[in-house]
Amino acid sequence: MEAVTIAPVEFVRPRAPKPEWLKVRAPGSDNYLRLKGLMKDLRLHTVCEEARCPNIGECWHHGTATFMILGDVCTRACAYCAVAHGRPDELDLAEPARVADAVSAMALRHAVITSVDRDDLGDGGASIFADTIRQTRARVRACRIEVLIPDFQGVAASLHTVLDAGPDVLNHNIETVPRLYRMARSGGRYPRSLELLDRSRRHAPAIATKTGLMVGLGEEADEIASVFDDLRGVGVSILTIGQYLRPTPKHAPMVRYYHPDEFAELKRIALSKGFAHVESGPLVRSSYHAHEQADAFELATSR
Repeated sequence: MEAVTIAPVEFVRPRAPKPEWLKVRAPGSDNYLRLKGLMKDLRLHTVCEEARCPNIGECWHHGTATFMILGDVCTRACAYCAVAHGRPDELDLAEPARVADAVSAMALRHAVITSVDRDDLGDGGASIFADTIRQTRARVRACRIEVLIPDFQGVAASLHTVLDAGPDVLNHNIETVPRLYRMARSGGRYPRSLELLDRSRRHAPAIATKTGLMVGLGEEADEIASVFDDLRGVGVSILTIGQYLRPTPKHAPMVRYYHPDEFAELKRIALSKGFAHVESGPLVRSSYHAHEQADAFELATSR
């Protein structure tokens, strides 16, 4: 197993200024404001807003957004996540049609659909995912559809419901190394997430599998390398690696910032292990430049 070279752990001082490579412009372009109005009019949620994504200005300026279905209240309280948690509202069965309306209005060629965790539902919300895929496909046939799904508490039938609706990319984030799961990922289980990715590949091998990893929570170099090996072992093709940024003082502390050179080294190591495409950088998020990631994957696998 090739070692990943990263700098020694250095704890970030409270209120320490962000390094230059993490600074982004405040959103405010005409297209950003147009999309903000469209989401409000259609009563839709986006993970861009709910998770306080640093790339919202860039992505919305370019007319891309990640739709968050099943409401905006999560049944889990992961220590890294800014999405509200508690008791969710009743299901909105008209939501899939509104997502399809938004994709059509935005003329998207790559739509990303994610959700909160809905452990209160028997199928974890899988049927709403499937309906959203089908209605979006019917409205905008040429649009490629990527879903970023929860673990559905390990229920294979729920995963199959989503896959059978025919998304182009199945994404489920591994998030962090196994040692940090108990601290960071409430209700999550590392083996269960790996099993989901493996089941996806076996049930629908034509659908690309993708996952994302955060760094900066206190993981060690050998732990990152082991996660890479585990992901390749279950056939994951697309990997994103980005910097964890603490949403509020109540969330999990950030141990340190990674330098862009370290992200480049992580990408090199990951590609050497056989991933078809790796997106690695301080501001990379699971859906950041998702259409470009899918394009690069298709190009890599067609050779």
